[in-house]
Amino acid sequence: MLAGLLDEEGYAVTVARDGQAGLHQGLTGEFDVLVVDRGLPGIEGVDLLGRLRSKGVASPALVLTARGAVADRVEGLDAGAQDYVVKPFDVDELLARLRALLRPVGAGASELAVGGRRFLVGEHRIVDGEGEVLLSRREALLLEVLARHPTRVFTRDELLDRVFDHAETAGAVDTYVYYLRRKLGRDVVDTVHGVGYRLGAS
Repeated sequence: MLAGLLDEEGYAVTVARDGQAGLHQGLTGEFDVLVVDRGLPGIEGVDLLGRLRSKGVASPALVLTARGAVADRVEGLDAGAQDYVVKPFDVDELLARLRALLRPVGAGASELAVGGRRFLVGEHRIVDGEGEVLLSRREALLLEVLARHPTRVFTRDELLDRVFDHAETAGAVDTYVYYLRRKLGRDVVDTVHGVGYRLGAS
């Protein structure tokens, strides 16, 4: 079903029905993105992804799973997944996450997408059809880190190191996430419980 859906969306799809086939195809083919089911027979999905990463396969990967526990998500991300989607999932969300994985992110881009809005990085402004929102320097720096890596989950310590002074504590990250949500809506930043934060869908 998923292969048919992706085919209709214009993707060239290669299907591996078990982990051993996935390992072979992953090592011998070239793929723009990998969609890996955690419950694959033969070689379990996270183990498969770990083996591919150990062999130098760097294609972005999205893991599908019926397991929603934080420890399971952390294990998938640690194995090399860029994103993790729990079943049952919304098809539109899955397609959006795949587009995000495939979207080139220019390290020096002066304009970034944040939901359906434009983030003018150097001007610390968020713009959409209804107007604009001005951000403080710290708010803009935090949002920039998240927006340049839209599928990555950052720990508080990573964000503290990239955005804040060394004298500050991880609580400063929570404070500025709150400020961003207050200005741009709660969904602008997602909380991944037990791990940290990532850019939200809107």
